[in-house]
Amino acid sequence: METVPLTPFKVVIDGIKEAGGDAFKFCYQCGTCDTACPWNRVRKFFIRRMVHQAQFGVVPFESEDLWLCASCGNCVQRCPRGVEIIDLMRAMRRIMVPDGIVPASIPNLRGVMTSIASVGNPLRQEKDRAEWAEGQSVKPFTEGTENLYFPCCYPSYDPRLKKVATATATLLNRAGVDFGILGSKENCCGESVRKVGNEDLFKRLARENIKTFIENGVKKILASSPHCYHTFKNEYSEFKVNFEVLHITQYLSQLVNEGRLKLTKEYKKRVTYHDPCYLGRHNGIFDEPREVLKKIPGLELVEMADTREDSLCCGMGGGRIWMETAKGERFSDLRLQQAIGVGAEVLVTSCPYCIVQFEDSRLTLKDSEAIQIKDVTEIIQEVI
Repeated sequence: METVPLTPFKVVIDGIKEAGGDAFKFCYQCGTCDTACPWNRVRKFFIRRMVHQAQFGVVPFESEDLWLCASCGNCVQRCPRGVEIIDLMRAMRRIMVPDGIVPASIPNLRGVMTSIASVGNPLRQEKDRAEWAEGQSVKPFTEGTENLYFPCCYPSYDPRLKKVATATATLLNRAGVDFGILGSKENCCGESVRKVGNEDLFKRLARENIKTFIENGVKKILASSPHCYHTFKNEYSEFKVNFEVLHITQYLSQLVNEGRLKLTKEYKKRVTYHDPCYLGRHNGIFDEPREVLKKIPGLELVEMADTREDSLCCGMGGGRIWMETAKGERFSDLRLQQAIGVGAEVLVTSCPYCIVQFEDSRLTLKDSEAIQIKDVTEIIQEVI
């Protein structure tokens, strides 16, 4: 494999420090990360090799391995040495991306970043970001509005995910919540941009969004996407701001507990819940979505294998939502089989990326109607 030699340690370590990672630690080469990585369920992927190269200041050139990491966090959770493997991967990508060194196997990546840089979203959409809200009794956010609803790029533009944004707006309106949207004033949060190594673009997006939030008097943000939630809560704080950030499932749980949303209709189906990596493993939000589902009359909630802290990644984090995954290598295919295996009629989650991937995998089933894919908000909307 062709490699790019670097000054030992310095470049990668500096990248980790600037990315906010913990102090550099030596890998034990124990193989725990390789065992934990979901890639090793579908193909061989040796994280140890990547970490070893990073420790000695060598970054793989044109290596597909560097772009496989979905930043699910399972390896970090299990590492006995505390190596921040996601930060290592991000630092190595960061070294390569500014120089245009992206494997030919992921041709969409640079185009997506160009789209985000030019029009503020990865879907090359120049139309109004608030168009999804037409006819939904959703007001523009103005100073004094209590909550900003930030739907994410995909619920703003993708036809399937718009249903999640409209379901969320319906629920907030039904509960009498004071909320608004910024629409075309906002940009992509930049989470995936940072994960693929384009730190400069991430910082530009973050600063622009922060400026917009402050100028419009935003104090509290409700996010549909765990990726937006994680970024606003844990990464925008690097810019010396401190917004109150809630994932929509947290807020809906509060509304149900307060009696502002009444779950009255029956939903007589067997349901299983998938924990998105950036909601569960990265941020510890496991109970709120389940608590709401358990309160729905008639709904039977069953658990799959690999749940909660051990949830099987859908495969779309770390910027992989913009990359092609070869047939037979999708984690989401395995996840659907786990859901079907426990007799679930509906696989419920709370992440736009997961829904996109599960819907694609559903179409590969012999019986594509064998299971439905729903967001938590869509289920609640049906029973209020």
